[in-house]
Amino acid sequence: MESERPLILVTNDDSISSKGIRSLYEAVLPFGDIIVIAPDSPQSGMGHAITINDPLRMEEVDALGGVGVYSCSGTPVDCVKLGISEVMHQKPDLIVSGINHGANTATNVLYSGTMSAAIEGAMEGIPSIGFSLDSFDPRADFTVAMKVVEKIVKEALENGIPTGNCLNVNIPYVQQEDFKGLKVCRQANAYWEDRFDKRLDHHNRTYYWLTGDFKDQKEQTDTDVYWISKGYATVVPTQFDMTAYDIMEKIENWNI
Repeated sequence: MESERPLILVTNDDSISSKGIRSLYEAVLPFGDIIVIAPDSPQSGMGHAITINDPLRMEEVDALGGVGVYSCSGTPVDCVKLGISEVMHQKPDLIVSGINHGANTATNVLYSGTMSAAIEGAMEGIPSIGFSLDSFDPRADFTVAMKVVEKIVKEALENGIPTGNCLNVNIPYVQQEDFKGLKVCRQANAYWEDRFDKRLDHHNRTYYWLTGDFKDQKEQTDTDVYWISKGYATVVPTQFDMTAYDIMEKIENWNI
């Protein structure tokens, strides 16, 4: 007999060994039957990349204190695809990705491997959620984040997420007493103002480190960047259809 409990796929981009994925696994464990498939090494900034020029490897590992945990040589999107096709042999009821070390507010969603796993789920018609904590500390305290995960997952399983959409959830790095609650809001118009740190290696060859500053263009008060700075976790409904419908007619009037 098939289980009546929801089947939940857990993944991330910080690797199978990160504290964030352990926290996510523990938070969703009461809600269903869990399968974990995550990269064997950090894949931050990979966006929606897939592996096509190298073989993919996947093995079951003794990690996270449970069964059904797999380490994959590929990207977060590879993990979702392999999980559906080769491990579960069916679509799960829910995909959760994270808990990412570092926020994925504003246009960071375009670069994030964590959010790309959730977006891949949305493309497959699967309710999916990406969770990120506003701290890059590998030993960060995920207590508040886990409570947010529990609340959002419970609501998502009970109410569903409209097909073709996923949720981008960002959690402030605050103590429980300073946590203000949740805000459903929009993505900020903010991005990285890139700079490159140019250096020379010991062979006198040039190499570069990407760096820069995160700039909020309009600093409006209804966005994820604003509310997370005020101590709120933000929930941004996200879609993969990037068509700019409002200018279609204008482009149709070009002489093309």
